[in-house]
Amino acid sequence: MQKAGNKKAALDREQFGAWVCDDLTGKLLAPIAGEQGLAVDMIFGGGIAGAVRALGAMPVPEFLIVDLSESVDPRADMQALAEVCQQETMVLALGTLNDVTLYRDLIGAGVHDYLVKPLDPAQLRESVVSALNALAVAEEEPAQAQKAPGDKHQIVVIGVRGGLGASTIAANLAWDRAQGGEQTVLLDMDLYFGVSALLFDLEPGRGLADALENPSRVDGLFLERAVVKPIDRLSILGTEAPVGSLREPDAGALDHLVKALSDNYNTVVVDLPRGALADHSDILNSATDIVLVTDFSLRSARDCIRLMSHIKSVKPDATLHVVASMTVPGQNEVEDKDFEASIEASVAVSIPLDAKSLLMASRKGTVIMDAVPGSKMSQALAALSRRFDAGTSGDKAKKASWIGKLLKR
Repeated sequence: MQKAGNKKAALDREQFGAWVCDDLTGKLLAPIAGEQGLAVDMIFGGGIAGAVRALGAMPVPEFLIVDLSESVDPRADMQALAEVCQQETMVLALGTLNDVTLYRDLIGAGVHDYLVKPLDPAQLRESVVSALNALAVAEEEPAQAQKAPGDKHQIVVIGVRGGLGASTIAANLAWDRAQGGEQTVLLDMDLYFGVSALLFDLEPGRGLADALENPSRVDGLFLERAVVKPIDRLSILGTEAPVGSLREPDAGALDHLVKALSDNYNTVVVDLPRGALADHSDILNSATDIVLVTDFSLRSARDCIRLMSHIKSVKPDATLHVVASMTVPGQNEVEDKDFEASIEASVAVSIPLDAKSLLMASRKGTVIMDAVPGSKMSQALAALSRRFDAGTSGDKAKKASWIGKLLKR
């Protein structure tokens, strides 16, 4: 590792800088940085205290990794870092303190991720890649049509095949948006075997079945009676109809339903089974974001390509997020780089398999982000949820950065 004082302040802003507390962390980080095209000579010692000293006398890199291992008061040190950083700086924090409250405070303030030592190289790489992807999205904002503050989201989640946890992802996203203060509805389009309500230990009733059978009745009052509510600001609209009992919805019924939901909720999360996509592509008409859930396998690569082609033809202006689910480092059928090359798209977020946390959430009758907020799976889901705001303009995006939130405290 270098000493920051030995490096002259660059005239141009560096893309990356890291301040770590020990040689082992530096050695773990160096190959990952090099692999991502980041300057390895921008890895320094000194931890967050060294970062604060150095950044007071040099242009602040776009992406920072800071080590809190030697910090006596991590929150105060992050406050000091915020005072020397720019508004849009992306920050990944490391540390030895396995504290759920600290994790929530950092993530809630907008720090991209907080990893607890000892570091897992695969997890560190995933977090670095995720941060760089989020940074790339933020940099593309000027070239994109800006969303106005308060714009509504319709997030459609589709699994390229069964068993990848698409419904789990949809439920967690809906929970997270509600926790963030948005009036949110989770629409479960699996009419016979949906699990959205079950994940919260609830029964869905006949709400969705009634809505599809009588689309003209769907309004705010109808929805209030048709949904179930696991927590404040989160509603679930689904059904567990007897198999084969429902007729095909009338033309325009789904489009009318989704529009009614959008009129009454800030965020609509749709759990859409792959099999329903061909017959009900109209449900994508209002989609702002589409999440395609896959794993690193050959058949999923094939299906990803086909579904991406269909989505682009039906809803080309929606933002597509490819999410790898149930990943196990070293045990995936296809390497992530080869998978991305095959589908000609980047994986936005990789969600690791975490059987213990899933079991704990099931026993508690809630989603994993609620039951085990500090788990790797919860961290990945939080990173995915943040992506939906990356293209938002004005106060909602830029002023909601980690620096802005810390300086308001």
